[in-house]
Amino acid sequence: MIPLEEAIRILESQVKTLPGEERVPLAQARGRVLAREVVSGIANPPFDRSPLDGYALRAEDVAGASRETPVRLSVIAEVCAGGWFSGTVKPGQAVRIMTGGAIPRGCDCVVRQEDTDYGEKTVEIYRPVSSHQNYCFAGEDIQKGAVLMAAGEKLTPVHLGVLAGQGLTEVPVRPAVRVAIISTGDEIVPTGTPLTPGKIYNSSLWMFQARLEELGAIVTLSRSVGDDPQAVAAAIREGYRDAQVVITTGGVSVGKKDILHEVLPLLGARRLFWRVMMKPGTPILCAVVEGKPLCCLSGNPFAAIATFELILRPMLAKLSGDGTMAYRRTTGRMAEDFPKKSPGRRFIRARYRDGLVTLGNQNHSSGALYSMVNCNCLVDIEAGNKGLAAGDIVKVVLL
Repeated sequence: MIPLEEAIRILESQVKTLPGEERVPLAQARGRVLAREVVSGIANPPFDRSPLDGYALRAEDVAGASRETPVRLSVIAEVCAGGWFSGTVKPGQAVRIMTGGAIPRGCDCVVRQEDTDYGEKTVEIYRPVSSHQNYCFAGEDIQKGAVLMAAGEKLTPVHLGVLAGQGLTEVPVRPAVRVAIISTGDEIVPTGTPLTPGKIYNSSLWMFQARLEELGAIVTLSRSVGDDPQAVAAAIREGYRDAQVVITTGGVSVGKKDILHEVLPLLGARRLFWRVMMKPGTPILCAVVEGKPLCCLSGNPFAAIATFELILRPMLAKLSGDGTMAYRRTTGRMAEDFPKKSPGRRFIRARYRDGLVTLGNQNHSSGALYSMVNCNCLVDIEAGNKGLAAGDIVKVVLL
């Protein structure tokens, strides 16, 4: 067995950040990583505009206006959002304007309609305003030529809104990591089919596909295969046709049906390591097939997701060039006891909030998945620990 940190280092050493870039439509860009910086081609807003409903006018025309001594102006036009008045407003004139409307030439402020009589041909103004009051300048949000986003930024819905506001329909992004997932085992059956004695539904495929997509990867293949070394090898070869990484679950321990050890020679694979000093997920097996990583995880759901989070994510982060794909570490204070001894290094599921670590459902079996619902971290317990008590400071891996 090798230490966890050594397993991470070995796996990371087998990959380089994917080169090049691709252009994708905005509708497909959420979660992707920018390949290069984006510079604004237009100012936003592209014209001076009103932030409210009212009247655009000259501030000097309404100096001293009040309800007792209103100022009356001629209303020469109306501008709604999307409209445009091409003339110039002269002294004694005003333009009725709605929120988002372009402020006409000659005007330097907007009086809100609540401070008027809502007039249509003439309007009475009951309050003075200063120059550029209630006035949004062109470029107030974004100046033309400004660097909007740097290379390496991960695109969120807000990023996409900014890009759409620039009139862009597509964006240059780094290639996404493409991953194939294969579950092995005669005991697993697809969801939606009758569950016969001795069988279980396949939860791992759904869990890993959703998690990989959540992290920004593209899942190119997701399928189950029985405990047949030739069939598993064929499925892995199929996975590599369109993926940089293949992940399997099941068949990596020392039982009669732990067939991945037989599969590696069929693929001409170079084994990197088998077994890591951690619980759960000790029997993780990693290899290289024609220069591409093959990561074989436990068939137990929690063991599989724990080793994915702790060992595979750093490798995927390097491959994608997406730093957000890696996890973060911190410390927290235990809110409750975990009295069980840990002869070897152990990770238990928990929830971290405001520095406090709670365990909730304390079923920490490697085959239990439900107790990971609402889990957002793993507590890293060192080998030889005699048990944790409420108030203890612990190491935490944030997922």
